[in-house]
Amino acid sequence: MRLRDWDKNLKIRLIGEALMNVTFWMFFPFLTIYFTESFGKGTAGVLLIGSQIFSVIANLLGGYYADRYGRKRMMVISACGQGIAFFIFAITNMPVIGFICFSVASIFGSFYYPASQAMVADVVNEKDRSDVFAVFYTSTNIAVVIGPLVGGIFFAYYRFELLLASAFVCIVLAFLLWKFTRETSPIQEKREDQSDKWHQVLKKQFSSYGIIFKDRVFLLFIVAGVLIGQTFMQLDLLIPVYTKEAINKFSFFQHFTLNGEQIYGFILSENGFLVALFTVSITRWVAKFKEKKVFILSCICYAISMYFFAIFPNLWGFVIAMAIFSLGELVVAGIQQTFISKLAPEHMRGQYFAAASLRYTIARTIAPISIPLASFIGYFQTFNILAIIAVLSAGIYIIMFNKLQTKQKSI
Repeated sequence: MRLRDWDKNLKIRLIGEALMNVTFWMFFPFLTIYFTESFGKGTAGVLLIGSQIFSVIANLLGGYYADRYGRKRMMVISACGQGIAFFIFAITNMPVIGFICFSVASIFGSFYYPASQAMVADVVNEKDRSDVFAVFYTSTNIAVVIGPLVGGIFFAYYRFELLLASAFVCIVLAFLLWKFTRETSPIQEKREDQSDKWHQVLKKQFSSYGIIFKDRVFLLFIVAGVLIGQTFMQLDLLIPVYTKEAINKFSFFQHFTLNGEQIYGFILSENGFLVALFTVSITRWVAKFKEKKVFILSCICYAISMYFFAIFPNLWGFVIAMAIFSLGELVVAGIQQTFISKLAPEHMRGQYFAAASLRYTIARTIAPISIPLASFIGYFQTFNILAIIAVLSAGIYIIMFNKLQTKQKSI
């Protein structure tokens, strides 16, 4: 599907979200280092877990509201909320207030995701969805190339400016969505249903998700996703802290020196560059293979990358590990959302996408445990445990696809 044939909603989102992601990735990857240095590893790990619990709740509500109140409204509210949170973070020089703002921004991000994914499914034919999702994914990873390189240089001294720029861009995105996009939700509920209080909505949502999770295939998909999430979530949790401690500095030709934060920015940009460069082509390539093999390959790549991070604590070892890590990310980049959209009934797309994104919010809730765990058992053992978890995830995917095959034969 050519870009010029895209729905106007998607074109506007692509431009606005690209700008937002560039500014966001200038500071986001370095926040774990900032919070760890401010609070200590143990406290930072506990705080990060706590903030993600609220994101899980927001994710549950986000899918419900995306289906009830519309995709556009939820995306505008979420972008505004993130902008305000980043602005307060920018003008405050207190780590505690900064952490609260970071948590609030994460909550609004959890509201945004289900609505944005459901909007793509609303306006794009099933056969073209993988390509569209892949283009958005590529756009994000172009930002991951640019943002960390700039942030590695400026974050320590220009945190205020970076956060302020991100706040401004979020508000601009909210304006673009409000002014130039249309609602795409196929169903709008009656006005009286919109007066429910948040706790009533949450109760209804748990009931709705109870119905969703009776889909055993989808439930296994969530479980496997939460497990594999323990590996790729370390990209902005354990890996930046590990990089700063493992590599104090690295010199090129005795004249050009990188410190640990800059090296982390470099390997993160490597990840973004590889994903941005190859997402579309690899998405089309893996479309030739069965989804089962693709998901398993992704898990194995993540497992190998975690092991390489453990045994090669140097710049070139990290470069190789990140290349393998990126391959694991690339092979499933375009097919995951398509797989979800095939499982989801049309009238429950928002809720299915929200439930699917629980893979990330629950994984991110658990993943910060790796930071204090590394303090107790060391980085080597922690990365080995992450590798084992990735292999376990591959096993669950095998079970899931076997059940899916049996289910399809019985229809």
